[in-house]
Amino acid sequence: MSSLKDIRTRITSVKSTRQITSAMKMVSAAKLKKAQDSVINLRPYAHKLNEILSNISRSVNLAEDNIYARSGYPEKILLVVVSSNKGLCGGFNANVIKETIRLIDEDYYGENEEGNVDILTIGKAATDYFTKKGYKVVGSDNDLLEQLSFEKATPLIEKIIESFIHKNYDRVMLVYNRFKNAAVQVLTSDQFLPVTVNYCEEEESFMNFDYIMEPDQEYIVKNLIPKSLKLNFYEALLESLAAEHGARMTAMHKATDNATSLIKELQLTYNKARQATITNEISEIVGGAEALNK
Repeated sequence: MSSLKDIRTRITSVKSTRQITSAMKMVSAAKLKKAQDSVINLRPYAHKLNEILSNISRSVNLAEDNIYARSGYPEKILLVVVSSNKGLCGGFNANVIKETIRLIDEDYYGENEEGNVDILTIGKAATDYFTKKGYKVVGSDNDLLEQLSFEKATPLIEKIIESFIHKNYDRVMLVYNRFKNAAVQVLTSDQFLPVTVNYCEEEESFMNFDYIMEPDQEYIVKNLIPKSLKLNFYEALLESLAAEHGARMTAMHKATDNATSLIKELQLTYNKARQATITNEISEIVGGAEALNK
């Protein structure tokens, strides 16, 4: 059994750790509230813009003379991986990295063998991992998630879109965690480019609005696409940021609870050891007294 001093030292250490994890939990909770509000406020706008684009593009062939909707088998792939700059957030970063590796090894195995799969990382965790493992990382932006804003994200988004327009890539994929709630993050891999418009037959009855458009329908669609792309990319960044804070808050909550349970166990062990020490001392005193009486 450990000495009383060793147990007291462990109790003090675990209490210090619990204080840190509790503080980190509260900080993450505050950041989560702000990030969650941003996501919730943006979702209706992004959904409505995509709905309008989908509705008015029904009579327009997006694939025809459309630089954002090239068809054909993709030969050059860009994977945009969104992670976090810091750890202590459970499996948040590990899940994104595993999904990226799965895409490379399964979905784009042939392209990767030919050296046609590039990775662009957003977040230090993904940057460090894929760089150290020798993957083809063509760029990184680890500061983007710090004080995230649409204006700050726009240059990177435009750079990615320009790379696709100039046919440097045939497909751009986004890999990130989508925010569901504080305890749940949904691992997501979405096709960012080429753009695809989803038609829902069930919604056609109430989505078929008679818009008044000027100058013409096709011009408006082609101008809405880049705006929609920027908004969707920014929404993915916000989703990932909110998911990160939720994952870290949950991880720190569990760590705090585990520390509390460990302190209780250590306290019980300490009491048992102290009781055994006292009993032993009493036995020695009694034994000494009996020896003197003889």
